[in-house]
Formats: sequence, structure tokens, C-alpha cells
Amino acid sequence: MDGVTAFDLLVAAVAVLAGAVASVSGFGIGSLLTPTLALQMDPRLAVAAVSVPHVVGTALRFWMLRRHVDRRVLVSFGAMSAAGSLAGAAAGAVLRSEALLAILGTLLVVVGLGELSGWRKRLRFDGPWAWVAGAASGLFGGLVGNQGPLRAAAMLGFDLPKAAFVSTATAIALVVDAARMPVYAITQGPGLVAIAPLIAIATAGVVVGTIAGQHALAAVPERLFRTVVATLLVTLGVLVLWAA
Repeated sequence: MDGVTAFDLLVAAVAVLAGAVASVSGFGIGSLLTPTLALQMDPRLAVAAVSVPHVVGTALRFWMLRRHVDRRVLVSFGAMSAAGSLAGAAAGAVLRSEALLAILGTLLVVVGLGELSGWRKRLRFDGPWAWVAGAASGLFGGLVGNQGPLRAAAMLGFDLPKAAFVSTATAIALVVDAARMPVYAITQGPGLVAIAPLIAIATAGVVVGTIAGQHALAAVPERLFRTVVATLLVTLGVLVLWAA
């Protein structure tokens, strides 16, 4: 244990939890790891650092669920989400605002409560609206460095069973990662190299959590899945508002 700090252990524990949550809901790695890393580094560097365990955990999750991807949602919603993410990541590299975090938290709470109350069921994303929802969620997610919850919130507008929901969200996340990681490498490269050991710890924890979380996803009844996602959105939204 020589050389391992308390912060390293905290990052490892949060990474395991984040990987498990993402396996159940399709989001959670960036949502939980980014504020944890931001406790000891610039938020922009934290966002870039989390992109590494995020892409590893997402790729692993995609491989395990790849047969359930809904190609229609992936092509329409996912393509615009990736495009919006690239623009948002570029802007977010120089623009950070507590007001953006407050807006994010409010959106998550509103969408989550809407799903729990039932009024959100009136909202459906078809045709052009799928493209609009994808671009908007990607752009704002790129700005705040926390795209997964917004993506999941928007995807509640599609009627997808749990395996298709998580696998499609995961496939979109991979496309988004491919779009944004070059931006992070260019803008935060030296900083990422300096904290490489911490990134490795976070990545290992996410892998462990991702594998464990697959059992939890299988245990969630189909009829309760959307309630679980909505509850996670509300919880995360409250935490974001508190942090902001």
C-alpha cells in the first residue's frame, strides 16, 4: 500500500460504484468520477481525465450488450449527440460556469420527476425531434462535461426496453467519446500525462464495477427499469444543484 493515498482509494471506490451504476442506467461514470477528481484538480482537467476510464468502461459495457442496440435511435439521436458533443467539448475547454451546472441539475430533476409522475409519457421523440434532442443533449453535455445523464433523460422519450436502452445509450456514448477525446488530448494533454497513475486507478475501478453491474441490470424487473433511471436522474440532479 506504500505510495497509495487516501484520495487514490476514494477514486477507486467511486470508480467501482460509477461503473456499476452505468451498467444499470447507461450513465454514471462521468457523473460520479468528474466531481470526485475535481476535488483535487482543475475541473477541465478532471473532465478530460475521466474520458479515459469512461471510454474503457463504455467499450466493455457495449461488448456485453451489443446485440440489443436499437439502430434507429443510434443513427438519428446518436449521430446528432456526437456532433453536439464535439462542439460542446471544444467550448467547454475554455468556458466553465456554475450557472451551467445549476441548469443541468434542474433539467435532471425535472425530467426525472416527470417520468416518476407520468406526465413525461406524453413526450415522444420521432423524426426531426430525435435529431434535435440528440444535438441539444450532446451540446450541453459537452459544455458541462457530463453528457450521460442528459442523454439518458432525452432517451426516456423513446420507448425502449431496458437492455436496448442501456446498450443504445452505451453505443452512443462510444461515438461521443470518439468525437471528444481528441479535443481533450489537445487541450489537456500535459496534465493528463502528469496524473496517469490516478487515471489508471479510476479505469481499473470502472472495469470492476462494470462487470459487477451487469448482474444488477439483470435483476431489475423490466416494469421498474424506467423508475430506477428516473430516480437516479433526480438524485444526481439534486447532487449537482448542491455542488453548484
